[in-house]
Amino acid sequence: MGPGLFSRINQNKGQSTVEYIVLVTAVIAVIIVFLSKGGPFQKTVNQTLTDAKSSMNSMSTKLKNSRP
Repeated sequence: MGPGLFSRINQNKGQSTVEYIVLVTAVIAVIIVFLSKGGPFQKTVNQTLTDAKSSMNSMSTKLKNSRP
């Protein structure tokens, strides 16, 4: 157990810290892209709500016209 062992342990610890920082930064970037205004998530949610509204209006019209 010479000084070389401890220097390798500290070097690995520093390397893993940098890897975690890079990983967290990448996750934050993905979240910002998907949740930003006009992002893919917002477009998908808006399209889903528009489709649901259209379906409800169509069904209510069919029900309204089915009664004498």
